Amino acid sequence: MKIVSIKDVTFGQNELGLVLGPCVIESSDHCLKMADAIKEIAERVDMKLIFKSSFDKANRSSVSSFRGLGMDEGLKILQKVRSEIDVPVLTDIHLPEQASPVSEVVDVLQIPAFLCRQSDLLMAAAKTNKPVNVKKGQFLAPWDMENVVVKLIEYGSKDILLTDRGTQFGYNNLVADMRSIPLMKELGHPVIFDATHSAQLPGGNGDTTGGMRAMIPTLARSAVAAGCNGIFMEVHDSVNDARSDASTQWPLNELEALLVSLGKIRDIVL
Repeated sequence: MKIVSIKDVTFGQNELGLVLGPCVIESSDHCLKMADAIKEIAERVDMKLIFKSSFDKANRSSVSSFRGLGMDEGLKILQKVRSEIDVPVLTDIHLPEQASPVSEVVDVLQIPAFLCRQSDLLMAAAKTNKPVNVKKGQFLAPWDMENVVVKLIEYGSKDILLTDRGTQFGYNNLVADMRSIPLMKELGHPVIFDATHSAQLPGGNGDTTGGMRAMIPTLARSAVAAGCNGIFMEVHDSVNDARSDASTQWPLNELEALLVSLGKIRDIVL
C-alpha cells in the first residue's frame, strides 16, 4: 500500500491518522478555538491530527440552511488555523475552479461523496499536486472506487486517500459495511473511515439530515478493528448549537475518551 504523509500525519503504516474538526466554519474565533482544543487532545493521546472544516456546505437539505462563510473568508480562517495552531488543514472543494486557490492554503483537498465521480473536479484536484481525499459515494460499492482511483492517477495525482462514509440503505438510512475497508485497501491506497457521517439519517428530519450520534463510537471502533488507516470525525464544542450536521457531530468534551479507546484497538490490530 502506498504511504501518504501530510506533514507529521501518516496514513498507511501502523498508525491511525486523525481528520477532525467542526463540519462548517462558523466564525474565525470558533474555528481557531476548536483547532487549538482538538490539537491539545490529539497530543495528549499521542495521535497525529489534520484539522478539517468546510468554507461551504453546498449540499444542504434546505435552501435556508447555513452553508458557511464562503471561499474567500473561509480560506483566510483556514490559513490562520494552519499558521497559528500549526496543524495541517483539509477542506472540501465542490467546483473545479476552486481547486487551485484552495490548494494554495490547505494541505489536503477533499472531494465530497456526492461528487466523487465528477471527472472535471477530480482532474482539477489532481493537477494541484496536493494530496486528495475522496469520499466514497453513498451510491457506490467499494470496488467501484477503482474507477475513481484510476482517474486521479491518470490526471497526475500521487497521494490519494479514500474515505468510507456509509452506503445508502433504502430511504433516509445508511449502513456502514466494514468489508468496505479491506476491499478499498486492495486498491493500494490508505482508507479512512468517516465515523460521523456514517451515523447520519440523510434527510431524516425532512428539511435537515438526522442521525444517530450514539452509534458513532461503535462505528469508529469497528472500523479501527477492520484495519482502517485513519478516522474522520466532525467535532463540535456545543453539538446542539452546531450550524450544520448537529445530529452527528461528536462532542468535544467526549473526544479524548473515544480516541483513547480507538488507540487501544489500533495497538492490537495494526
